[in-house]
Amino acid sequence: MFDSTSRYYTLQTTKFTSLDGRTIAYVRRRFLPQGKDLPALGEVVIQESDRLDQLTTTTLGEPEQFWQIADANNAMNPVDLTAESGQRLRIPLPQV
Repeated sequence: MFDSTSRYYTLQTTKFTSLDGRTIAYVRRRFLPQGKDLPALGEVVIQESDRLDQLTTTTLGEPEQFWQIADANNAMNPVDLTAESGQRLRIPLPQV
């Protein structure tokens, strides 16, 4: 259902039968890991012009993996990660 690099790849798919008899497939909820529990590759200090997709490409090799940096920094909203210059971000070891 999801690509192997997706944050949803390991989630269980289950089914629900509605009152009218329809079967609806869905993916169970993803619980966010604690950033401090993820192995770190290093840290970066945010500069005014930084963008999360560019930081992710530079550090993890793929811009679509921004969610790994968000997880490592306990961020529910990825935009917050680059909102303040001088902020330090943990860069996790890439998850495969």
